Amino acid sequence: MPLPPKWVRRTFIAPAIVIGVGAALLTLPVWLIAAAFLSRYVPGPWRILRIFWFLFLYLLVDATALVVMFILWVASGFGWKLRSPGFQRMHYRLLGLMLGLVIRTAKRTFRLTVEVVGAPPTTGSIRTRPILVLSRHAGPGDSMLLMDALCNVYHRDPRIVLKEFLQWDPAVDVILNRLPASFIPAGRGGDAVIDAIDELARTMGIDDAFVIFPEGANYSVGRAERAIQKLRESGRPDLAERAAMLEQTLPPKPRGVMTALAAAPLGSDVFFVGHAGLEGFVTAGDIWRAIPMDTRVAVKIWHHSAESIPGPDEQEAWLYDRWAEIDEWIGGHLTGTG
Repeated sequence: MPLPPKWVRRTFIAPAIVIGVGAALLTLPVWLIAAAFLSRYVPGPWRILRIFWFLFLYLLVDATALVVMFILWVASGFGWKLRSPGFQRMHYRLLGLMLGLVIRTAKRTFRLTVEVVGAPPTTGSIRTRPILVLSRHAGPGDSMLLMDALCNVYHRDPRIVLKEFLQWDPAVDVILNRLPASFIPAGRGGDAVIDAIDELARTMGIDDAFVIFPEGANYSVGRAERAIQKLRESGRPDLAERAAMLEQTLPPKPRGVMTALAAAPLGSDVFFVGHAGLEGFVTAGDIWRAIPMDTRVAVKIWHHSAESIPGPDEQEAWLYDRWAEIDEWIGGHLTGTG
């Protein structure tokens, strides 16, 4: 379904969310009792009630954020100063609050735990440096978990390239269009993505963290086979051979990563993020059958200082080396997660 124009999203969809959540709040006891009653006839402990409760709280966060952002828009002179440092800071704080509330709700509702394996990297020595965060992409909500950690644990201002359809969420649509982020329309990958990466990396400040998912999509056997075949057809049998050795991840796409490394301010550090535990939740059916997930997600973070990053001629091989390391780590941590 094509994304409606901006004026439709702001005039109709966003207010409809606020009004709908208000109505749900007024009738909360009624639909909670109904959801609890239906849950008795569905396998899984309180499956219907858990889903209804999470969706209600998610939309409540959305609606509250939309009201706050409307007030900020008015206070900024009806949008005149929205890009000023002060209003940018307020929007980043709001983003952190939104992510924190949604992630805490998800963890409690679906019995989800996240554990960092090994000593997490200390950020005190690099607080004066922008960072690039290259993460494995798999399972539902991994980007939200990562953004939440950056905002609320590491106190960084994340920036990211996203698919256009995510603007169907009104709060995501409004807040990320006011912050450094880029939405890519469907069918406009390739150069459009590279241009967005270049712009976001080049304009980073010392508190920023640019998030990139080098795989470009969640892992599946079909996607992995197509990626390997594409490497062969493009005259890169060396990379196809390396990609075929990956068992848990798709091969990384070097062009976007190398663009970010070239455009980022001098002295930008790189963090790689691997996680295991969300692989079994790919489709809506997977998630439905698993609720409550009762899942442990293991996370590993690798820090590479700016001084240790090789030059452009060696970055492709370096990226594949790091990805092979992540792939091997994931394979060793699937037992006991997910």
